[in-house]
Order: sequence, then structure tokens, then C-alpha cells
Amino acid sequence: MTTLSDRPNTAFMVIDVQKGVVADAHQRDAVVANISTLVDKAREEGVPIVWVQHSDAQLEKGCKAWQYVPELSPQESDRLVHKTFGDAFEDTDMEEVLAEAGVGRLVVTGAQTDACIRSTIHGALARGYDVTLVGDAHTTEDQSAWGAPPPGKVIAHTNLYWKYQTAPGRTAGVTETKDVTFSG
Repeated sequence: MTTLSDRPNTAFMVIDVQKGVVADAHQRDAVVANISTLVDKAREEGVPIVWVQHSDAQLEKGCKAWQYVPELSPQESDRLVHKTFGDAFEDTDMEEVLAEAGVGRLVVTGAQTDACIRSTIHGALARGYDVTLVGDAHTTEDQSAWGAPPPGKVIAHTNLYWKYQTAPGRTAGVTETKDVTFSG
């Protein structure tokens, strides 16, 4: 269980599913569909949804590529966290957003697997959160031209090592969209 006292709740996190981030992502449509399914499930169950939106010199805040993909629509009641670093906790109000909602457990989806997803799940675990990665609801683009493995292998490797990640008093794990539970 989380090491954060008095935080029994779970939040659903959608990281950087922005037009410019996932335009060329591996299995983009299937991943976005899985995230959409989980957004609906979280809303039905009253689970807080935290949307994370990245900006930097290549992805300027407000430009078309910075916008969320049209298949996903944050609602006014959802929380939005803007970030400029890979880890969604770095130099953002993420901690405050989660503390306000009594959240000690995160269910994580989004992009990019080998950047912001990895940074955020590690950052969350190090800060005391339990973290479940949805194995078929995160993606990345092909970086093999720069020496990375193909995207399918990057995703599979991330799922493999996160499945066995441990930390004192915290849990990590991987599940598929169809098996996601937002309770404990």
C-alpha cells in the first residue's frame, strides 16, 4: 500500500496524449481507444482523472500539436497538470492535485513510453505512490534510427520491468485495459 498516509483514493492519469506527441505513435488508434475506454470507466466510478499536458520549445503551449487528440476530451471537473519536464511531478502542481483528492494510488496511461511515462511512474513510486501501468494503453514513436529498439519492444520491456518493480511500502504493477480496477 502507498506510504502516503490518509490517501486511500486512486486517480486515473492520462499523460501527453497530444496531437503532436502521438501522431506517429506505435498502435496509436488502439492505445487511444483503450485510454478512452478507461476515461469512461473512471467517470462512471467517480475516479478523479488527471490529464497531463507537455510543452517545450518543440511543442509550444497553445499550438495545434499541443492539443489533446480529438478522441479524448477532458471535462471541466477533471484536473489538468501542465508540465515542461518528463516527470509530471517536476515543477508542477501534481502533488497538490493528488493530495487534495486524497490519492495514494495511480493508474497510468499515455505517451511516450520511453520518456514521460517512465519518468512519471518512477517519480510517483519514489514519492510514495502505488503505481499501476496499463500495459496496452501507453505508446511511443519509433526511435530506432537513433539506436533504440523498435517501439513494440520498448513498450514490452517497460511492461516487463514495471511488473516486477518494488519499493518499501509501495506497489507497482502492470495490467491490461480489460482488467483495470480503480479500487485498492
